[in-house]
Amino acid sequence: MPAAKSETETVSADVFDGYSRVRWYVCFLVFSATTINYVDRQVLGLLAPLLQKALHWSEAQYGFIIMGFSIAYAVGYVTWGRIIDVIGTKAGYGLSVLLWSVAAGLHALVGSVAGFAVARFLLGLGEAGNFPAAVKSAVEYFPSDQRAYAMGWINSGMNVAVQLTPLFIPWMVWRWGWHAAFVGTASLGLLWLIAWALFPYQRHKPKVPESQALQRIPVLLLLARRESWGLCIAKFLTDTIWWFYLYWLPKFLSAKFNLTIVQMAMPLTIIYLSASAGSVGGGVLASALIRWRNVNFGRKIAMLVCGLCALPVIFTPGVHSLGYAVGLVALAAGAHQGFSANMFVAPADIFAQSEVATVVGMTGTAGALGGVVFSVFAGEVLQHTHSYQPLFLVSGVVYLIALFAFDRLSGRLPQVAPS
Repeated sequence: MPAAKSETETVSADVFDGYSRVRWYVCFLVFSATTINYVDRQVLGLLAPLLQKALHWSEAQYGFIIMGFSIAYAVGYVTWGRIIDVIGTKAGYGLSVLLWSVAAGLHALVGSVAGFAVARFLLGLGEAGNFPAAVKSAVEYFPSDQRAYAMGWINSGMNVAVQLTPLFIPWMVWRWGWHAAFVGTASLGLLWLIAWALFPYQRHKPKVPESQALQRIPVLLLLARRESWGLCIAKFLTDTIWWFYLYWLPKFLSAKFNLTIVQMAMPLTIIYLSASAGSVGGGVLASALIRWRNVNFGRKIAMLVCGLCALPVIFTPGVHSLGYAVGLVALAAGAHQGFSANMFVAPADIFAQSEVATVVGMTGTAGALGGVVFSVFAGEVLQHTHSYQPLFLVSGVVYLIALFAFDRLSGRLPQVAPS
């Protein structure tokens, strides 16, 4: 016999009615911001060989510039999370995009290592606000059974950016020089800001009861909750794998199959297309399962399916066919993004709306720190073993470990009735 509906269930069932067109417009805006976010951060990597020649950077100096972004991104995640919860999604998201757009344009005005390091630090600080604001937007406009689906589309923006940036940035550099690449991407953010400013976010936002919307507890008390640790541990473990795919996969394909940069374009495109499909698919699966049963069942079973789909990637180093290797990694990349889409919205299953961005910021910082740790780990493994097998083994099993930690520490997620 079904349990009586709680206040949270009533909110999800009734409050979001009538917001269909508006909510998908918000989703499109947030998807666009996420795409611009990843375009901005990729430009330096694409231009690194050219800039190192033109500005005479050493490898150590380039590493120093990259480190500035990583540190700011880790610190900025939790900072922006709290800012967005305090001042609201509309203002917080706008400030975040303004800061990273100005920082992106600043790259075109500097020429020294210190100048690029400062610009990169500011870029990381601004870009860290994207996902706390994106998740908060999804929570405020979508009922629980549709949030992972919405985040799947939003999250796919990063994969779209990975595919589009190598197509347009080289052409801009060839046509107008490297300065134009940074100015162009900064302009995208400023254009987005106009659309965001014109949208009456608060007027269209579904109204939730004050008991859910206005509670706010100190960050330290949030961090002390076991549910927060479950989310942080899961993000620490799984975000690292995406950074592994972004930074080490091209090196693996080159070493294993002797691919040139040009030959690598098609395999990487297939992998990132699969990641986009997995991002949306993970949300669709969770939404269907939540409607069928409840949030606890739907969220965790969807994550379990994604974790199982990631397992076969452990065989990648042993295959001798490029097609099989790309297929295994493509499946794993899609599984990662499906898992990630559900992890992004899981804080909304546990915490009040007024705390969601803060918790997302905390988990994002944990994920960024995990990426730093795994980068060091990967370098040491390759230095001493000259084998990618341990890295792909970790990449395959880590999702099930993360899900176990999340399940044990989060307990049963609230049963929110679908709208």
